[in-house]
Amino acid sequence: MTERRVAVVTGGTAGVGRAVVRELAGNGWDVAVLARGKAGLEGATDDASALGARALGIETDVSDSGQVRSAAARVEEELGPIELWVNDAFAGDLRYFWDIPEDEFRKITDVTYLGQVHGTRVALEYMRPRDRGVIVQIGSALAFRGIPLQSAYCGAKHAIKGFTDSVITELKHTGSAVRVSQVQLPGVNTAQFDWNATDFEDHPQPVEPIFQPEVAARAVRFLAENPRRNLWVGFSTAYTILGSRLAPSFMDWYLARTVVDGQLSEDGGPRYGSNVFEPQDDDVDHGAHGMFDDKAKNRDAWSWASMHRVALAGAAAVVLAAAVVIPRAGRRG
Repeated sequence: MTERRVAVVTGGTAGVGRAVVRELAGNGWDVAVLARGKAGLEGATDDASALGARALGIETDVSDSGQVRSAAARVEEELGPIELWVNDAFAGDLRYFWDIPEDEFRKITDVTYLGQVHGTRVALEYMRPRDRGVIVQIGSALAFRGIPLQSAYCGAKHAIKGFTDSVITELKHTGSAVRVSQVQLPGVNTAQFDWNATDFEDHPQPVEPIFQPEVAARAVRFLAENPRRNLWVGFSTAYTILGSRLAPSFMDWYLARTVVDGQLSEDGGPRYGSNVFEPQDDDVDHGAHGMFDDKAKNRDAWSWASMHRVALAGAAAVVLAAAVVIPRAGRRG
């Protein structure tokens, strides 16, 4: 029987983090979930236990490095050596920059950016002495291209990318076998859009096309088991990143023209209240999915092809070789 490994997932009570907990638990990982909401923690650990994993839920505000460090010590004591750390926790807002209160902007940054910094620091405190382990940073297409109404989130994701690039080079310089990977996501159907801080009457929504959180979770598990520097999920992530490199002024115009309305839905939906300062899953577990199941995609050809690129390259080489050899054999005959 294969020994189960130990993973930590921050923000594992809802959305992508919740889907990651399930994906890992069902594929050989024991899982510790670090988040603020009590009901969400209970739901996530119940999910993992039902899939045969040992599960540990720890009430943690990742913006507080002391809480993150204490949580990691409990994981090591109760579950064992941490082999994987997934940094997913974040808080969000959907407002023009000048309408965001300064304390809210700072808290979003502390949770979304410094939360990943604290998680990375603590994970490395355990992984570097053992010279093994994988850290996966949950990033976004918005780490490469800021969009309207999400200045705090976009700024944090840009910072995460720069920070992570720096850490990767430092680990390489010191010859460490610890790997740090980044997964860049498109719009995902999560409960975050039900508790975004916003002044708009219309319900917040992800920029389309929207994907289910399980698509992202499969990419995270792939990186846990096949670590590489970067993995993009969704054609929309690819064209957002490439478009920002090739035609930034056009992207400014296009996003200004389409993406404010594109993040607002006229469909009625739940409003749980902002989770920037307080969790909104303390009493009710909101699960992995938001309200956009009817719009969300369950599959992604782009990330599937990326995860199977070696096999696809091999198949392409076989086809190319056959295309060259068969006509020559026919001529000789």
